[in-house]
Amino acid sequence: MTLPSQLFIDGTWREPADERRISLTNPATEATFAEVAAADVADVNAAVESAQRAWEGGWRDLAPGKREAVLHAVARKLREHQEEIARLEMLQIGKPISDARDEAGLGARCFEYYAGAVTKFGGQTLPVGRGGFDFTLRQPMGVVACIVPWNFPFPIACWKAAPALAAGNCVVLKPASLSPLTALKLGELACEAGLPPGVLQVLPGAGAAIGDALVTHPLVRKVSFTGSTEIGRRIMELASRDLKRVSLELGGKSPNIVFADADWQRAAETSPMSVFANTGQDCCARSRVYVERSIFEPFVERFVAATRKLVVGDPANDATQLGPLVSAGQRATVEEFLADARKRGSQFACGGGRPHPKGYYLEPTVLLDAGKGDRCWREEIFGPVVAITAFDDEAQMLRDVNSSPYGLSGSIWTNNLSRALRVSRAVQSGVLSVNSHSSVHVEAPFGGFKQSGLGRDLGLAALEGYTELKNVYVAE
Repeated sequence: MTLPSQLFIDGTWREPADERRISLTNPATEATFAEVAAADVADVNAAVESAQRAWEGGWRDLAPGKREAVLHAVARKLREHQEEIARLEMLQIGKPISDARDEAGLGARCFEYYAGAVTKFGGQTLPVGRGGFDFTLRQPMGVVACIVPWNFPFPIACWKAAPALAAGNCVVLKPASLSPLTALKLGELACEAGLPPGVLQVLPGAGAAIGDALVTHPLVRKVSFTGSTEIGRRIMELASRDLKRVSLELGGKSPNIVFADADWQRAAETSPMSVFANTGQDCCARSRVYVERSIFEPFVERFVAATRKLVVGDPANDATQLGPLVSAGQRATVEEFLADARKRGSQFACGGGRPHPKGYYLEPTVLLDAGKGDRCWREEIFGPVVAITAFDDEAQMLRDVNSSPYGLSGSIWTNNLSRALRVSRAVQSGVLSVNSHSSVHVEAPFGGFKQSGLGRDLGLAALEGYTELKNVYVAE
């Protein structure tokens, strides 16, 4: 397995303009294992200009059927290298290898889906007054900047790049500085599969160094960002200067609502992984659990028992379910939340400690009696911490659910169809699951309400978000 270490611009590997590099640390061992080039403003300019040339030079005008063939070839190449991609992901962020394999496959699935979708996506003919004919076109925007987080680096890179490319845009992909390897591998493999040089660029580097330059570059027509709400606000402010199109998938504090008429035993046994998967580093994590009071105690008992059974350990072990947090800084942030919970008197039903002497590990933690004003109840923790509370009144519970500034995801457990529909309409979130915790489907739109962002990834909605809608009226 080779570790990519340079910038990927115009179909070739390049050293950065000022030769700066980023050190990468394995979260499971705390050992530095690689150095990767760090782009600067000059590299941003080179990448964007290369992408603009590739867009004007033919990618935007390539017939949809030909773009379909190229994207299918990219998907095949990704599947051929699925194990290598998974191991790179495991190495750079400590993701359990079984999850990393699934996510490598999801990335390939994104390219397959949008390869098939592009030939079926277009405009409409519209009835207008007599004497004319009206139709709409969906046209590519140009150069798109895709800024990707460190928690799901490869699949999110794919679910941004694939629809943007399918729609006829060229992409400058900016991975997080903690997790550049799989994005760089994506650029390399896509080029090997036949994607023309310049159509997909990959710029690792610190967001503070190149983020503003990328977002404000006059040739960048759209910015697609996944990450924190704070950075999302900054991107929106910068993009407003020349009215760039923006899509933002940001933070979350998602609810998990369990009614007494549900199969609450199954809910209790499966819900731990709805918040602890990826060691809780997931904007969709169901970190606020509302349980109807009549089943609260037995639900908590089963939930805690299931949590204690989770395997926390070496990401290279196929049996591992939870790996380390991504960095020492991220673990310290989560431990600050736990210290606050202890200070405020929350009951620790389990967890809260460091299970291994080496690596950025933290036990999955279940909190009871957290006050609605406590940080652990209100704020996104981005770590393996869940708070569970009882409720008596549906209406009051929904008011509390919707009092959050976030609205990304959530789960509803009930066997009453009317209640499922009523509560689904009432919860202010962009993605909901009934009797399930499944949030992400390539075929379905994904995104949030309120401070969880705007715009949608995935599904045909993503293709709409990477195109401009043009209306044409033709008079007789």
